[in-house]
Amino acid sequence: MSAKKVLTIQRLGFPWQTEDPFLATMYHKDAYPPGNEKQGPSTSLEGRNLGEDFTLRDGFRMYHGKTVPGFPAHPHCGFETVTVVLEGFVDHFDSMGASGRYGNGDVQWLTTGRGCQHTEMFPLVHQDKGNPLELFQIWLNLPAKNKSADPEYKMLWSEEIPEIQSISPNGKKTTVKLIAGKLQAKTSLEPTNASWAKDSNHHVGIYLIHMEPNASFTLPSVSDTLNRNLYFYQGDEILIDGNVIPASHRVKLAGDQETEITNGAKEGYLLVLEGEPIKEPVVQYGPFVMTTEQEIRNAFSEFRRTEFGGWPWGRLDPVNELESGRFSRNKDGEIEKR
Repeated sequence: MSAKKVLTIQRLGFPWQTEDPFLATMYHKDAYPPGNEKQGPSTSLEGRNLGEDFTLRDGFRMYHGKTVPGFPAHPHCGFETVTVVLEGFVDHFDSMGASGRYGNGDVQWLTTGRGCQHTEMFPLVHQDKGNPLELFQIWLNLPAKNKSADPEYKMLWSEEIPEIQSISPNGKKTTVKLIAGKLQAKTSLEPTNASWAKDSNHHVGIYLIHMEPNASFTLPSVSDTLNRNLYFYQGDEILIDGNVIPASHRVKLAGDQETEITNGAKEGYLLVLEGEPIKEPVVQYGPFVMTTEQEIRNAFSEFRRTEFGGWPWGRLDPVNELESGRFSRNKDGEIEKR
């Protein structure tokens, strides 16, 4: 058993540093203006480096988008993306023929497996007011045996994601949304079939935590091999085992220790990522993640040959109709609306 509860404290950069089985976490927060008829910004984009606009200007970035902000068609291979949208909307299209619009608490779980192309465009659906966007994209590795799995896309709708509410002795409340894992006898929705999170023995946990001022919450002991990281991304300060930690910091915690978190004077927002390590080599070249250099070369060769199924949507930055609402359409055409 570890003697210390807090192992590392590190200021957050971009992307956020993660540990096996996670690869990276990207946090996006943009204050987009009202949208136009194309669901892009109604304000001028003059002076921006469109196609590579990662500089915060007037409160927002276009990223790789030129008309609508976001990330037009691009390939992934060998890992999973878990996209957690706290506010705003994301339009999804992929090379399997699936599509959708999700947001305001929804989560998309995408196993890229042997390879797929997809988009994440940020439609500005409100023309009479601003379109704030806040999301995490968490990259979760796949074990070698599942890197050749068929791509799979699954929605975890906000209304169905389990929540825990915990009341501190002082009456202050903590709310935890279980994106993955088990906590206080509640279990998350099922991830995709090839995911490292599918096996409960891997103890994969993705928890979104909101703490009222001066609330406290305890993470349970799991195992001495667990990698557990807490990301305190918004608030004043938290107290863990005598350590006063300001916002915008990552805290690596011992996985075999019951650890109490006490919030400071402002509302606190935290993300916890934890899991047993896969313990396999990671060879990454951009959005391709394999275990050897030869596998990376093979993956690139496969993409050049097949384009991972091609791109059936015409334009590389498609968006759904303005009034489409939240929905998902699977590769067989079956539609689920919210």
